[in-house]
Amino acid sequence: MRCVIARYPFDLTRTGVLAAMKGVRPGLVTGASVTIGRRRYPVKQVGQVITGQDPRDFTAGEVVRAMTRLGFTCHDCPVGAPVGEGGPTVLRTASALLGGTGPVAV
Repeated sequence: MRCVIARYPFDLTRTGVLAAMKGVRPGLVTGASVTIGRRRYPVKQVGQVITGQDPRDFTAGEVVRAMTRLGFTCHDCPVGAPVGEGGPTVLRTASALLGGTGPVAV
């Protein structure tokens, strides 16, 4: 499949991406990611490996579009603790340190 990433055309195939990512250790996923095989990679890392370009030269969206067209599953945000977990606990702890008398309503 022909796709354009950072204004450069690439002929990518599903098997080619699988081969390129074989043996590559996934980086820390903090944003968009793609599942390749049984591993989840940051899309910028995948883009860097398959294109050989610096990750600053292309957007995550370009790689997500290409990986989706090749049949890979892309994710918007990392799986993990839900947003806001620990927030009230942190506020209660801070309140206690500042001399507060009870839990803070959130």
